[in-house]
Amino acid sequence: MGEFTKEFTSDNFDAEVIKCDKPVLVDFWAEWCGPCRQISPTVDEVATEYQGKAIIGKVNIDHHPSIASDYGIRSIPSLLVFSDGKVHQQIVGAVGKGELVEALNKLL
Repeated sequence: MGEFTKEFTSDNFDAEVIKCDKPVLVDFWAEWCGPCRQISPTVDEVATEYQGKAIIGKVNIDHHPSIASDYGIRSIPSLLVFSDGKVHQQIVGAVGKGELVEALNKLL
């Protein structure tokens, strides 16, 4: 994980994502998922570029299946963009950086 990419867990998801006053991009992933590994450097790059403007983090669905279940995550990678505690956009698949940046910029 990148220096500015957070790890969201069952213990911190509410405080770090739902109650956050900035847009939050959450990458749902697993270690066994090839496309997840493919998009990971892009997510880390976005986290570095948006430091101070948005929060970027990841949820390992094998370690925290209840979070994935709560948000109906059925395939990974899936990325949810939160603002004011609500999901504003869902992006499925190993997308390019442009799509992630566009989703965040809508909320800034």
